Amino acid sequence: MQYRLLDRFRSLFEGVRYLHRDSSLGDSVACCLPEDLYSLQRSARLNARIDEMERVVNIANRVVGVSARRGDGTFGEIIPHVPAIAVPGYVVARGPVATIEIGSEVKILAKAMIKQIDRVMTDLQNQRREFSKAGGHPIAVGIVAINQALRCTSYEGSAEWPTDGKKYRHPSQEAADAEIRLMNRVAQDFVEFLILRFRATNESPYDFEWVDEDQTGQEYGAALIRILREYDHRF
Repeated sequence: MQYRLLDRFRSLFEGVRYLHRDSSLGDSVACCLPEDLYSLQRSARLNARIDEMERVVNIANRVVGVSARRGDGTFGEIIPHVPAIAVPGYVVARGPVATIEIGSEVKILAKAMIKQIDRVMTDLQNQRREFSKAGGHPIAVGIVAINQALRCTSYEGSAEWPTDGKKYRHPSQEAADAEIRLMNRVAQDFVEFLILRFRATNESPYDFEWVDEDQTGQEYGAALIRILREYDHRF
């Protein structure tokens, strides 16, 4: 099965230059999660609410009336008497939400992983708490993509920053350590916590590959099933 979230993540690197400072990229990946949940057709309750536009993806990733840090993806009950917005190419409509039923946070570790790992873990844990500020019992989903390429280049304006394996360590030198830290310190804070393992040098011609495409699809598919079961249990 083709999963929209995995395809969208691939498109951040394949054939294009990935720009790590573009904060909208995580949002564009996270908004695909409800699409994949719907496509499985395993929860009549969730699908009916989406079809009736009672449940939407929040266009601002905030809950109206609640002061909280924005997440990458929030799915919940639309505010009464506010029209939902249909988006071409998507099943799930957009709109402001009064609740969060499923909240997701996406992090992408392409290079310099250990340098930023403490901040990434803190951001994930903080966001997990923010999802609960609206009340209820939201399903929190963490998704962290970890590059395992033999080298990688990042870009800031006209400047290029390639890894050299010494001062600037290659992704393959840091990936395992980063994953261990995340699983030991952060994974338990989420209902579902998924690691996406990939390889991308971020250099022309901008190739991309999953470390194990079959395993990635199976792990993501299994997580979707568990999220749907938990959704029917909670909501």
